Amino acid sequence: MNDAHLHLVVNHFPIIGTLFGLGILITGMLLKNNSVKNTAYILFIVAAIFAAFSMGTGEGAEELVEDLPNIGKQIIHEHEEIAEKFAIIMYVTGFLGLLSLYTSIKNHNLAKIFSFITLALALLAAVFAKSVGTSGGEIRHTEIRSNSGAGSSENATDVKNDNEED
Repeated sequence: MNDAHLHLVVNHFPIIGTLFGLGILITGMLLKNNSVKNTAYILFIVAAIFAAFSMGTGEGAEELVEDLPNIGKQIIHEHEEIAEKFAIIMYVTGFLGLLSLYTSIKNHNLAKIFSFITLALALLAAVFAKSVGTSGGEIRHTEIRSNSGAGSSENATDVKNDNEED
């Protein structure tokens, strides 16, 4: 298993975990059920851990695919920039999930405040999750690129320029 394969294996969980965690947290808050909210907090913690794994495998995956036809360095760079922001948001969300879990288990008076802060960060993380997922998918799935024709012609120009240097 190379870094590109490993990256594909781990990079989906931060996105899906965030979305499921968000839905579960909203449900727990509406039902005023701490067990349901605690499940969401655990999902955010696990999603943050997988975000770290995903960031750790991203560089190796980049090295393996950046020179493939119809890829190009620019689209990978855009994905990397969004992924770095998403990872930071996930680390903070995971940490707040941990604090929220602790305050919920201890029945601390700050538990409700932490749950709302975690909810706000999870909403922000969900927005970035959509962006990082889309930009990552566009690397190999040219059919979902908003400028699908431009990406392939841009890469063709890069390949042509590389060949001219030989």
